[in-house]
Amino acid sequence: MENSQYILSPREAYIAEQQWRIVKRSIDARQRELRVHLTILTDDKGNPIPKDAPIPLYEPPVFQDVHNAKHSTIIIGAGPAGLFAALTLLEHGIKPIIYERGKEVSERKKDIALLNRNEGLNSESNYCFGEGGAGTFSDGKLFSRSKKRGNMQRVMELFHYFGAPDTVLYEAHAHIGSDKLPGIIKNMRECILEHGGEIHFNLRIDDLRFNDFIQAKIPIILAIGHSAHDTYRMLAKEGVKLETKGFAMGVRAEHPQALINRLMYHLDVSKSRDLEVINYIGNASYSLVTQVNGRGVYSFCMCPGGHIVPAGSEAGSCVVNGMSASHRNSPYANSGIVVQINPEDISGENPLRGLEFQEELERLAFEHGGPQAQAPAQRLRDFVEGKASKDLPPCSYLPGTVSSRLDQWLPAHIGKRLQQGFRDFDKKYPGFLTNDAVILGVESRSSSAVRIPRDPQTLQSISTPGLYPCGEGAGYAGGITSSALDGINAALKIAELEI
Repeated sequence: MENSQYILSPREAYIAEQQWRIVKRSIDARQRELRVHLTILTDDKGNPIPKDAPIPLYEPPVFQDVHNAKHSTIIIGAGPAGLFAALTLLEHGIKPIIYERGKEVSERKKDIALLNRNEGLNSESNYCFGEGGAGTFSDGKLFSRSKKRGNMQRVMELFHYFGAPDTVLYEAHAHIGSDKLPGIIKNMRECILEHGGEIHFNLRIDDLRFNDFIQAKIPIILAIGHSAHDTYRMLAKEGVKLETKGFAMGVRAEHPQALINRLMYHLDVSKSRDLEVINYIGNASYSLVTQVNGRGVYSFCMCPGGHIVPAGSEAGSCVVNGMSASHRNSPYANSGIVVQINPEDISGENPLRGLEFQEELERLAFEHGGPQAQAPAQRLRDFVEGKASKDLPPCSYLPGTVSSRLDQWLPAHIGKRLQQGFRDFDKKYPGFLTNDAVILGVESRSSSAVRIPRDPQTLQSISTPGLYPCGEGAGYAGGITSSALDGINAALKIAELEI
């Protein structure tokens, strides 16, 4: 078998995708005429392989029964890092025992529904905490810029094995969606339990006695996610080495999706031919970056056809993030627009000072918002020009918004850079800076402000042997796929020692 590459119009690519086995697909929107880059599986003579040919897509995983396994591993956190670590341990005959502070995914959905109706926050079951982690109710992007951390394709294959569509195997920027991910996460859980693993929900770790586990020779995979601020403080109290790392903070910007389609694709959904193209390739996304006064300003977690959601995990704070369903068909496009913050930008020596800065800004956003989860908001051009917004445009954020002068209360080193960043983005895409767009505050959980240093060879904590910090919460990943891969790598290191 070989691969043949083609550059096609969207209409040609759509026809090809219905007939042939696709290996890779990417959209090229750099020119006014859209092009689709397809890689198609062919035989030795160059003939395309039919889509339904009886050729395995990949080698399926083989999970062992670990009900009576000699070895076990504790996993703290049931997000991507924790779940993929557990699945990898099963492949090597090691029993995973998962502790998750939140609820299983179907019960978690009920708490999120209450939060969206602005009827209260459950601090242990929300968009951050619960089965599947923060990625479960997100855009579900399966994309990582990392090329050196391991077998990323295997992550995609496991997602597909547990129910993700075929497109995750070949799309350059694969996506599942918040409506599909819960079912996939449930399938992973059932597999873990069926093969003898354990999952304990509603169990927050407040006191981790490492010496007990070290003496019993039971490894611990720490996959807590970047929002477990109380767990970081517990680790510091236990003497685990922590350090401040760079992170980013800003706002979430929302535009009409039709505007983004025009700016990025030069397409108009009111025209039937253009609508056909968008129905095939999907609503347009964007990736924006600029430098302002020595710091990066960039888009993060862009959600075409998505919704803005309340992503806080603590009372008295306001945090926003974005999500999309699998069809990405809402009339809104939203993205975090954030400013790079380096450790030297925050005074003090406390390794948790970045985390404390996040919390301070989240409380400030809450004070300038409305009751409970209502978020402070401002029209985009008003923000850049330093004006109050007399009213606000329609917005996907269900708990509601209140008009606020974000330009006045955001710290100057963030607010001023954001203002210039939006001006720069408008130079590249004229029309991006518009009062038809709105910004909400604050986008503060784009990455962890804390790193748990680990040995690069063993992946164990440099201060606590037997502890394997991994994923976003450890400061070594930045999304679903990189977190999943980091969990796999931690499990493989344990398997090397145990077997």
